Amino acid sequence: MQVLVRANLLSGTIAIVCGIAVQLCASPTVGSTISVVDDSGETIVLEEPAQRIITLAPHLTEQVFTADGGDRIVATVNYSNFPEAASKILNIGSYKKISYEMVVGLNPDLILATGGNGLEMINRLRTLGYTVYVDEPRELEDVASALDRIGKLLGTQDSTELEVQRFNRRLRELKHSYSDAKTMHVFYVVWNEPLITINGKHLISSVMRLCGGENIFSDAIPMAPRINVETVIRRDPDVIIASGHGEQRPDWLDEWLQWPSISAVQHGHLYFIPPDILQRHTVRILDGAEKMCNFIDLARQSS
Repeated sequence: MQVLVRANLLSGTIAIVCGIAVQLCASPTVGSTISVVDDSGETIVLEEPAQRIITLAPHLTEQVFTADGGDRIVATVNYSNFPEAASKILNIGSYKKISYEMVVGLNPDLILATGGNGLEMINRLRTLGYTVYVDEPRELEDVASALDRIGKLLGTQDSTELEVQRFNRRLRELKHSYSDAKTMHVFYVVWNEPLITINGKHLISSVMRLCGGENIFSDAIPMAPRINVETVIRRDPDVIIASGHGEQRPDWLDEWLQWPSISAVQHGHLYFIPPDILQRHTVRILDGAEKMCNFIDLARQSS
């Protein structure tokens, strides 16, 4: 009888301990906070995972969905259309102009911004008392780092970690494939009228370097400088890669055929990559990177 009583007491004690352990694991520690440093150097602190999020750029909307938090986005801006569910989210304006009245009414506990939104918008939101995380990746590794930090702010680290690992593994494979490749000179055309490109600090230049390419305007001071055709002719790119609007190759890309002295034109290396998979700083940028690497390699093989 004594043995039976002791056994029952022991079982009850184990059950209680296990129950407490489950509660401790399932609930955040009392007084715990979430803290990350954003790309502007600001320390972002939340008392608990974000539940009401506003995203001020399409790529940030996509990053939140990748971090398994799409259902927490209460508002976003123009062109937030991926994944499909993003197009149904309330729109509060554009990249450069938002409705502050709508922001106040939505009462967000986290706003995700990018440097491109401008300091005036970011500072005004912070002055209004909102927590603003600024995303500004410069290298491909920064995309994974940003996703990891967003996952922490959402409390979805477990699912986000898998995506981060997948991205980094794929990035390592691409680096290995082109680590010893001959350098090719690349001209990336953001738009034709006015003629706009990117400088060496832009993330797309990091994609070029990954592929063994060199941005012919890497020395430009503005992030997205306006240039002229004469300068492109003098710098003589081996490859011209166009952006555009949407999934279709822009007709204006063939206007470069007017200047056959350019190496890229001479050898037929005029290519198009849909902007959504190259200009948006999300895990899909490696889809764009693979296309760019393939195009640059085609030029390399014929050089």
